[in-house]
Amino acid sequence: MPSPSVVLATAGYDHTVRFWEATSGICYRTLQYADSQVNKLEITPDKQYLAAAGNPHIRLYEVNSNNPQPVCSYDGHNNNVTAVGFEREGRWLYSGSEDGTVKLWDLRASGCQREYESRGAVNTVVLHPNQGELISGDQNGNIRVWDLTANACSCELVPEVGVAVRSLTVASDGSLVVAANNHGTCYVWRLQSGRQTAQPFEPLHKLHAHDKYILKCCISPDNRYLATTSSDCTVKLWNIDGFSLERTLVGHQRWVWDCVFSVDAAFLVTASSDTTARLWEVSSGEAIRVYSGHIKAAVCCALNDSAMEPPAE
Repeated sequence: MPSPSVVLATAGYDHTVRFWEATSGICYRTLQYADSQVNKLEITPDKQYLAAAGNPHIRLYEVNSNNPQPVCSYDGHNNNVTAVGFEREGRWLYSGSEDGTVKLWDLRASGCQREYESRGAVNTVVLHPNQGELISGDQNGNIRVWDLTANACSCELVPEVGVAVRSLTVASDGSLVVAANNHGTCYVWRLQSGRQTAQPFEPLHKLHAHDKYILKCCISPDNRYLATTSSDCTVKLWNIDGFSLERTLVGHQRWVWDCVFSVDAAFLVTASSDTTARLWEVSSGEAIRVYSGHIKAAVCCALNDSAMEPPAE
């Protein structure tokens, strides 16, 4: 099969993963995920594999294949897997779960390589651009930084006690981290580089973005915009410079669970309980494509439209 230059996938509560032609809106492949709903999707940097996180497994599928079976399964969590992502070279993946753990998995070896205890159901995990730290947020409101070199938690903070941290996002240059919570608030910190500072998070801004839950926050690859998706059925785009509201994306009929920017930050894909995913033009705020095919809530989406780089020697 020819390798698509744009890999776009969605999944959710109908136990299927769907691959879409981004421009036409045509679904060209459907995978059955028999075990459970699918909570999160992520595509490897080389566009060869798709990780689908459910309850409690993570399955790895070939992107450029008609093989309906996973090529690998990562078993070790014992509750919903709520976060999954890959290291920049695609050598290992990380995951977070409502079982209270963050885990690391080597794609070339079986079994979990490392495990960190969060002491609360983990809702979100992101990898710092330095590839050496994971940042997790949990249902109890805790944010923890896991230093992969020291193999320990290097920092903890609680922006609002008892208010679940729903989503985390880190700027591509490592300068900012944003945490979104169940009260519709985004906390923004500057990240101090280097290990000399006792407190690497410097409070920068508190943004009341929505009156209901924020389900996902995402900084655009060019670090110009912050996107927030909400149970109020909207997506909002905020200007990182000053955190003014740039525009509100209206069109979904139910909760908007997930979003991902295109690599040039010109487009945003969203997934919603209304069973659709949508492709939005960031500059106009218009929905230019609707992806229809799921028969239950679509709660996650993954996009990799980056230019292919030659593999590192």
